[in-house]
Amino acid sequence: MSLSRAFTTLGFTAALLATTGIMPSAFAQTSAPAAEPTSVVTPGPFTANLTLTNDYRYRGISQSNFRPAIQGGFDYAHSSGFYLGNWNSSISWISDSASLAGNNASAPIEMDFYGGYKYEWSKGFTADVGVLQYYYPTTNLSAFAANPNTTEIYAAQNFTFDAVTGYLKFSWAATTLFGTANSSGSNYTDLTVNYDTGVWGLALNAHVGYQYVAGQIAGGGMSNSSLYSYTDWKLGVTKDFGSGFSGSMAYVGTNAKDGSYINPQLQNLGKGGFLISLTKTF
Repeated sequence: MSLSRAFTTLGFTAALLATTGIMPSAFAQTSAPAAEPTSVVTPGPFTANLTLTNDYRYRGISQSNFRPAIQGGFDYAHSSGFYLGNWNSSISWISDSASLAGNNASAPIEMDFYGGYKYEWSKGFTADVGVLQYYYPTTNLSAFAANPNTTEIYAAQNFTFDAVTGYLKFSWAATTLFGTANSSGSNYTDLTVNYDTGVWGLALNAHVGYQYVAGQIAGGGMSNSSLYSYTDWKLGVTKDFGSGFSGSMAYVGTNAKDGSYINPQLQNLGKGGFLISLTKTF
C-alpha cells in the first residue's frame, strides 16, 4: 500500500517531491477488508478474495487518485497458527507522484506479501505477529530518491466480545516508508471495531489510526513528522449477502495537511470521501 505528504505551499511540495522522492500514497485505510490482510486470517487452509471498489484507500490516503480499483489475494492458514498470503491492487500513486515531480515512472500494481503467526491465548483473545512486504514493480525507479518498496513488522491483539470484534495493531517500518526519504522507523497504530447487528447480515465498522513518519526532510531542518504524520478514521457498514459475497459502504477521512498528499491536480488525497466495494471470497 503506499504514501506521501505535505508543505504549506504546493509549489514547495512539488520541489520537495522532485528532490526527496516523497510519494502521495500508501498511508491509508483501504476500502476493502482484504487490504489489511494481516489483521484477520480466514480459517483455511486456502482462501482467495476478489474486490471491486470505487477508490483504493490505504490508511486514509487514496492510492488510485479517487478512481476505481480491482483487488485480490490468496491466503494459507495452517492449523498451528502460521499463515502466509499475497494481496494485490491496481494503483496510480507512483506514476502520479513522478508526474507531479516532473519525472516519468510507472507502477500500475501493488503486490503485498505477508506471513506471521496467530495464537489464541485466551478465549476471544488472539495475538498476531508477522512481517508485511509492500512491493511495487516500477519502471524508471531512478526518478525517486528512495525506493517505494517497504517492509513492516507488525503485532496485533484481536478481540471478541459477543457481537463485538476488532483489533489493536502496531506496524513498524524496518525500511524507508513508501519512498519517503530518511523515514525508517515510521509506525502506524490502528484500532478497528466491528459490531454484528444480527439484522439482515449487517455489521457496523469503525476505525481510527495514527501514521507517524520518522526522520528529517532531506537537505532541510524540518522533520518528516511535522509534514506527513496524520490521523485517519472510517465509519461504515458491511452487508453479508451469503455465498461468499459481501458489500461495504463507508466514509473515510484524515487530517493530513493540505499539500502533503496530493495528486497532479493538487487535490488532497486524504480528503474525506465515500467508499463502496463488493467482495467475493472463495
